[in-house]
Amino acid sequence: MHTNTTNNKTIIYRELSYKIYGLCYKTHNILGRFRNEKSYADYIESLIKDNGLLYQRERPLPKTFSEEKARRNIPDFIIENKIILDLKAKQFITKEDYYQMKRYLVASNMKLGIIANFRQIRIYPKRIVN
Repeated sequence: MHTNTTNNKTIIYRELSYKIYGLCYKTHNILGRFRNEKSYADYIESLIKDNGLLYQRERPLPKTFSEEKARRNIPDFIIENKIILDLKAKQFITKEDYYQMKRYLVASNMKLGIIANFRQIRIYPKRIVN
């Protein structure tokens, strides 16, 4: 008999991240894959409000070193002060997108980020753990 050794408690912010995934899937289903990032962000924002989630949109994160210019790190959304959601509308997620999210997580001292790319035929949100 095979048992599942994965402990669901190890998934960071499991319920909230699944809810965010659902919002991303709904957005992709409604708007399709040929909009710009701002259009996706506007629609996601309406869904976040409809779901009663606390959020901040495009809030600059604190500097990570004294010489860093202000407003250097601005994620699309911070949801429930727990998860950073960054939206993309491009052919592929790149290493630079991953590094950008890592910068956001370090600057905010948060544990989890999600990158959602709406340009692809199917949306596959990516979890980035700090």
